[in-house]
Amino acid sequence: MLDEQVLFKSGTLGYHTFRIPALLTSSSGRVLAFAEGRVHGPGDAGTIELVLRHSDDHGASWSDLQVVVKEDDMTCGNPCPVQDRATGAIWLWFCKNTAEGGEGLIVQGKAKRTVWLTHSLDDGDSWSEPVDMTDRVMQPDWTWYATGPGHGIQLQSGRMVVPCDHMVGIHLDRARDPYHSHVVYSDDGGATWHIGGIVRDGTNECEVVELLNGDVMINCRNYAGRSQRAVAISRDLGSSFGEFRWDGALVEPVCQASIVRWPQADNGLLFANPASATDRTRMTVRHSTDEGHSWPRAKLLHAGPAAYSDLAVSAEGNALCLYEKGDNGPYETLTFARFDPEWLSSD
Repeated sequence: MLDEQVLFKSGTLGYHTFRIPALLTSSSGRVLAFAEGRVHGPGDAGTIELVLRHSDDHGASWSDLQVVVKEDDMTCGNPCPVQDRATGAIWLWFCKNTAEGGEGLIVQGKAKRTVWLTHSLDDGDSWSEPVDMTDRVMQPDWTWYATGPGHGIQLQSGRMVVPCDHMVGIHLDRARDPYHSHVVYSDDGGATWHIGGIVRDGTNECEVVELLNGDVMINCRNYAGRSQRAVAISRDLGSSFGEFRWDGALVEPVCQASIVRWPQADNGLLFANPASATDRTRMTVRHSTDEGHSWPRAKLLHAGPAAYSDLAVSAEGNALCLYEKGDNGPYETLTFARFDPEWLSSD
């Protein structure tokens, strides 16, 4: 079984473009689909709002669009949700900068990027007033900062781990300053958050997954001149990252990707990205049953233009993928795909 439906269509509902998907299946079974609603244009800067639709029937039907965060003349982007099992609180990380102060100016030290956190205690129906977390999760010499995009995870220990990335302001030059993936974490249900492990330079947007032995794997977009993903392992619940490798099986055109554990498919790992070394096309899902050492099964979701994605698993056990998809370009829609293990294993 594979079915798809468009959740966000660019040029509708008062938005020029929808981008940057994030998915979360809550403990109640509700599926929450977050996105950036870019008001005036397709670019990463400008007036951008965080929007949400939810499904209470495992992705078959969806609510109307809900605006979670908006602020005049501000970029509010990079949604990254995570839920605490103990309290049910859904924590939503995101970043802000002025509409005119995009990444180029931020890296030059001429504009400020800030990091924010809001939460919901009612499955996303309402959200708290956002709190500025910049001083707690951003080091003074970091210029650019991005939460996710995608989803965070809660480990078996109870620690919540949220993937992020940053740029260190050495030359104040985007072409020369190093990017790094990193995580932030909370051990007390979201009351306090801390900077965790930092991955070597050349890494960027990332997602994390807990391995069966309790290690944390981070899977990273890379800028090191290789058309493949970067992977690092943490032996201390994400407090630091050690073992590092390039994964030649995970081809990428320098783009965001997603990873999740899928208990109903041999308790393996599921990975999604545009599997092309040259351009953002060929949205592909891959399956691993050896904790990401190999990816023998791959299925194509869309051969045409495609870019960012996020994966989740529904309460009934199907895999869910919200991804950027189009016919002439990748940012025409955010399309929701739902499929079962039988579709993944079929030829």
